Order: sequence, then C-alpha cells, then structure tokens
Amino acid sequence: MRNQPVLVFDGDCSFCSTSVKFAERRLQPRCETIPWQFADLEALGVTSTRAEHEVLWVTPRGVVYGGAQAVAKALLSAGGGWALAGALLMVSPIRWVAHGGYRLVANNRHRMPGGTAACALPNRRAVGL
Repeated sequence: MRNQPVLVFDGDCSFCSTSVKFAERRLQPRCETIPWQFADLEALGVTSTRAEHEVLWVTPRGVVYGGAQAVAKALLSAGGGWALAGALLMVSPIRWVAHGGYRLVANNRHRMPGGTAACALPNRRAVGL
C-alpha cells in the first residue's frame, strides 16, 4: 500500500503538465504526481481510457476520484485556504458546477493557453465514454 495519494495526469498535454507544475509550486499538495503514461495504472486500479479522460486522485487505499473531485482532493491536501476551496468543490450544488466547468476545460484543453493538438481528448464515441 502507498503512503500518500497519487495525482495522475496527462503528461502529453502541455496544459495539464503546466497546471500540475503550477500546483506543485504554489499549492504544494501532499501527493505524488505522475503522468499516466509512466504510471503503473493497473496497480493504481485505473484504466488508460479513464486516465486519458480526466485527472485522477488515487488514495493510498485505492479509492479513485476523477475530474473536479480529483482537483478538490488535491486542494484539500494543500491545506490552508486551498483546503477551503477544495471542500467547497465537494458540496452540492457547487460540485455540479465544478464538474461542468471541469468537463468544459478538459474537452477544450487543446485550446487553452499552452495547449497543443496532443492535448485533445480522444473521440468519446471511439473510447466508449
């Protein structure tokens, strides 16, 4: 069993990589960060399809949170004011808004600052999502 949570992100996406580097510098979440392309996904209990689709937070016990909830968990682990923001993202109806906002950004990350064509998500129909 791991000692700390793992934040799994898309290492091929410049927007995602830049966001994680920013979080590591400024928020300092208490977790390991690893691109899904280099992670032992089977040991983490996630599929490559899910890892391509959203950022993931995997607890030491193997509970997996995705998307906005993964972001909320990272904020909670950072403590201070960030933890308050993370807690708010976990509460309805803010959680619903956060999910929609996360999907909007994730689906358009190739258009975000620093994004490239490599940031585009696979076609949802092709991966069965």
